[in-house]
Amino acid sequence: MTNEQLAAQLKDDCDRAGDGERVVTIHLFGIRHATDLKGRNLREIATLAGIPVDYGTEIGKGVKLASYVDIKR
Repeated sequence: MTNEQLAAQLKDDCDRAGDGERVVTIHLFGIRHATDLKGRNLREIATLAGIPVDYGTEIGKGVKLASYVDIKR
């Protein structure tokens, strides 16, 4: 996936997130796409998705969690 494709998916996920679920949605995005996200500029992806650049850190947390968790749904 390109940075633009990843950003589009992240934007869609954030747009569908419920109240108070945005950060957890960003973590889950990082977990789901960890393989595609490794070595990429996560701050750029956040910016392309239209969310604050600082959320790049939250995406990175999800990437780091990916090897420790299984998504239930």
